[in-house]
Amino acid sequence: MENFPRVIQWLILLLASLVLGFGLQACHIPAALLLGPMIVGVAMGLLGASVRIPAPYFIASQAVLGCMIAQSLSPDILTPLLDDWPLVLLVLVATLLASGVSGWCLVRFSGLPGPTGAWGSSPGGASAMVAMAGDFGADVRLVAFMQYLRVLFVATAAAMVARIGLGDEAGHGSATLEWFPALDWRFFGTLGIAVVGAWLGPRLRIPSGALMLPMILGAVLHSTGTMMLQIPEWLLALAYTLIGWSVGLRFTRPIFLLALRTLPQMVVSIVALMLFCGGLAWMLTQFLPVDLLTAYLATSPGGLDTVAIIAAGSRVDMTFVMAMQTLRLFTILLTGPAMARFISNHAMPAQST
Repeated sequence: MENFPRVIQWLILLLASLVLGFGLQACHIPAALLLGPMIVGVAMGLLGASVRIPAPYFIASQAVLGCMIAQSLSPDILTPLLDDWPLVLLVLVATLLASGVSGWCLVRFSGLPGPTGAWGSSPGGASAMVAMAGDFGADVRLVAFMQYLRVLFVATAAAMVARIGLGDEAGHGSATLEWFPALDWRFFGTLGIAVVGAWLGPRLRIPSGALMLPMILGAVLHSTGTMMLQIPEWLLALAYTLIGWSVGLRFTRPIFLLALRTLPQMVVSIVALMLFCGGLAWMLTQFLPVDLLTAYLATSPGGLDTVAIIAAGSRVDMTFVMAMQTLRLFTILLTGPAMARFISNHAMPAQST
């Protein structure tokens, strides 16, 4: 694949993504236009493709996604957190402890360096974890591989859970979507919010700022009726595709070979963390008036952006999902450095003891 001209690689990437993405959508798979390009990107990355999505396009896609999330948010986002704060706190602490145990076991039984295992197993925003990991002595390449491997697992599993849970209703709304609606000033206002967020987020060094700033600003304007956001389906599909490609193409052959020795331990830790979070989701349904799919997405240890895309196509309580995911992201950003230092200092490999 690396010997193919870049134009040919782009054509293969585009055509294969269209076929697989719309094929999955025809099967009513939620987030099909994310999963299809992501799977194609993984395959091409492992086959040696040299094409990459420039960082500005990935940032812009996150900003568009932030505006999409903003349409579902309101001040009510705080209600489930405040009304049931003991249970929310329990789930949050349990998830952090589970990720810490996962990182500890990886370092102890796989030979991964302490900071790498700790940051790679943190269940927060994948891009934020990768950005911070290098400042704490971690191997950024392996952290990125671990984070996006988990995103791939979580996105696929969440989409399958949504498909099974909702049956033929999953993603069914796509059949009646208006792909090219008439645009008015609200569309350009929405683009303005996305541009401001995409420009300010990285410069203010806000983790996942390109997504968070448009999400917050857009939610304030949209929920107060100051400006109703307008995001056409073709723009969302483009953003989903670029995010899927950005994640998938990170799985290059050199990184895969570098991680191959510890890949079984990585997969076991990811699956174990997913199962644990699934158990927490079931527990939430026993105490809160939320359905299992909403609880599952709210506790899933995936990237904020991919979980949001799946939630948007799954008819779940988007407010609850984003409240839990956002709270966990901020908590991990605050506790991540301390946890990484603890694991690095105390989780000595088993063979050295």
